[in-house]
Amino acid sequence: MANNNNYFHLHLVSDSTGETLITVARAVAAQYANVTPVEHVYPLVRSQKQLDRVLDEIEEAPGIVLFTLLEKDLVGRLEAKCKQINVPSLSIIGPVMQLFQAYLGAATTGRVGAQHTLNAEYFKRIDALNYTMIHDDGQHVEGLEEADVVLVGVSRTSKTPTSIYLANRGVRTANVPLVPGIAIPHQLETLKKPLVVSLHATPERLIQVRQNRLLSMGDRDNDTYIDRQAVTDEVAFARKLSVKFNWALLDVTRRSIEETAAAVLKLFADRQRQRLSE
Repeated sequence: MANNNNYFHLHLVSDSTGETLITVARAVAAQYANVTPVEHVYPLVRSQKQLDRVLDEIEEAPGIVLFTLLEKDLVGRLEAKCKQINVPSLSIIGPVMQLFQAYLGAATTGRVGAQHTLNAEYFKRIDALNYTMIHDDGQHVEGLEEADVVLVGVSRTSKTPTSIYLANRGVRTANVPLVPGIAIPHQLETLKKPLVVSLHATPERLIQVRQNRLLSMGDRDNDTYIDRQAVTDEVAFARKLSVKFNWALLDVTRRSIEETAAAVLKLFADRQRQRLSE
């Protein structure tokens, strides 16, 4: 392996936005804790001239080459160059396309960036994002019934980032904070359409996250926010409300935003299936 100082060059070549490549590459690279990729991302590579510049950079900083090119001439030139300079290359979508073609018995259309077409699904995501930004952190509670999912929880349970992630998947998501001593919006008590998910974490985890938050803000005097007993009371308060209103409970103590969102999506899908069967 050609790497120095525990890093290696990772070249990501795409004829579209490169999002697919980046996601796959980072998912694999995350499994290697002792080596760091230096990413070289080349989006919208659709001509020989554009590819020439990419090939020059690969030759200058040899490393792993991953690509999602559909134009056969471009693929051929890229693979030939990589073979010539002895660097590994792999098409991320090529094997998958071959599998589809073998199973479906039909060739692909070869449309570059087809997954980014402005179709109904695209506009659904935009609508969800607009809704979610307007209904963040307990704003405009009068519109909660229009949500697909409503996230509730005490401070620092990742309500906002999870909401945005879900909105990017086309799920209209609102979030409402639960604060001891402050009555919850009455709209929360009577929701019929949305799935309400209560996000929980252990007091230890909440204190850790809140301490980091205070440090980043330069606030060292907010003792109540990280007081062990106060935080424990907050968690108990949220759990009681969840039981009272039969909200779905989700422990996010050890979950990333992506894992939390995936769990919410599963709850949402299960609820949709249940409603269809009724």
